[in-house]
Amino acid sequence: MARIIGVANQKGGVGKTTTAINLAASFAVMEYKTLLIDADPQANSTTGIGFDLHNITASLYDCMVNNAQAQDVILKSDVPYLDLIPSHIDLVGAEIEMINSPNRENVLKNILSSVRELYDFIIIDCSPSLGLITVNSLVAADSVVVPVQCEFFALEGLGKLLNTIKIVQNRLNPELEIEGILMTMYDGRLRLSNQVVSEVRRHFENLVFETIIHRNTRLSEAPSFGKPVVLYDAESKGAINYLNLAKEVLQKNNLLKSENKKKAVQ
Repeated sequence: MARIIGVANQKGGVGKTTTAINLAASFAVMEYKTLLIDADPQANSTTGIGFDLHNITASLYDCMVNNAQAQDVILKSDVPYLDLIPSHIDLVGAEIEMINSPNRENVLKNILSSVRELYDFIIIDCSPSLGLITVNSLVAADSVVVPVQCEFFALEGLGKLLNTIKIVQNRLNPELEIEGILMTMYDGRLRLSNQVVSEVRRHFENLVFETIIHRNTRLSEAPSFGKPVVLYDAESKGAINYLNLAKEVLQKNNLLKSENKKKAVQ
């Protein structure tokens, strides 16, 4: 049964979609069956792994509003072991259309129940807001990864997100855990980057991943080619960072396959 991980931060520009795409792709290249769900109306995860929005006939919107089955919407990506439920701009209106639905916070959880047995991991790229779609993602998830950029306003809004997670835990999904806080856009040459990492580690201690995502040109370029960075340039700093993050998540949850355990030790 899949472990469902949401990638969430209502603050834009923190590397949320980059993390969702590349964490999912890293699991896939390690031969874990992975489903990436684009729950952001901007659909950047969809284009970021090579799909043209003009060619998409059904999306997450159809599942959430029109009762389409997840199996009918899933697309196979060019990455072996990596599938996608795409997004669409229509998802912007889904929150309004769902507002009077009974159990409206559980819609995504119910959609995923039919495909959860087919995957090892399901990664949800949440929208940059704390609206109903993001709440649906947190209710469906087992855990949440919170990307935080290594910049001056790093902690801005983080308290609000953590408070939302706490409300979801108390009222809707008591099993929800914080998988970890992920420091992104790190530049080791800048004193500020190091200060921000130290401050976040001091505040949140064991909640912060050991892996840090460095600023990396190849990581920035990869989406414009419709590829995860591990396919675009497997030897780049960005690809290595995200592979290390995937290994850290696997080790934390005791999910490393035996052959990958050997590689992790080497």
